[in-house]
Amino acid sequence: MPKPIPQQELSALVAKGLKYLTANDWTLIADKATRLRFKAGDPLIQAGRRTHGVYILLSGAASVLIPGREILPALGPGQVCGEISFLDEQPATVSVVAKEAAEALYLDRSTLESLIELFPHLGSRFYRSLSYGLALRVRDVIENLSRVADDKEK
Repeated sequence: MPKPIPQQELSALVAKGLKYLTANDWTLIADKATRLRFKAGDPLIQAGRRTHGVYILLSGAASVLIPGREILPALGPGQVCGEISFLDEQPATVSVVAKEAAEALYLDRSTLESLIELFPHLGSRFYRSLSYGLALRVRDVIENLSRVADDKEK
């Protein structure tokens, strides 16, 4: 039987991350995912390299670095990174670096596919959650670009 995820971590995951996953989904994911620790400055994702999975921050913060751009708002507990490269199976277009000590769950493609095969509804909730998170992130980027454009006009 999988070990339940601690309530504090579960609260952050549900509030900020993969929104549509249930507590049972998180328990399954936490049981199968690899827990990784990062020191400040350690890369989670490197631009130009494939991730083969997604990272779900449990604690700490990470910065998204886009070459030639300002740093985007930091990612925090419950948020996902590496999902675009995971979805399109292409190299990452940005780097993600631990801003401070951080811990993350890493869920690789084959593990996720195995879980989805056993629990099809988990797959539906997982991909719906990724879509929702990406939509929020695109909106944030557009808002930031609009703000920068407004500042330049002034």
